[in-house]
Amino acid sequence: MSNKPMTKTQLVATLAEEMGGDKKTATAALDAIAAIVTREVAAGGAVTIPGIGKVVCRERPERQVRNPATGETMTKPADKQVKVTIAKALKDSVNG
Repeated sequence: MSNKPMTKTQLVATLAEEMGGDKKTATAALDAIAAIVTREVAAGGAVTIPGIGKVVCRERPERQVRNPATGETMTKPADKQVKVTIAKALKDSVNG
């Protein structure tokens, strides 16, 4: 098992092989999926990718945080955070 993550080039080559198509089509498909997920999540929605998981944007309220260097407490403004919930089928295949 490799410790390095699969690169986009490797993913495109593998996707093209699985689809029985060329790398240009696989790149277009991968880029389209990334664009759709980015657009939907940035708009505050959620996207479920079957067999992989759910990507959702959550609002975080204003909160108190501490600067570890100085120990000073400050208020961090409200922001958004992207969360990925892994699908049970993927968890089971990794653990089982």
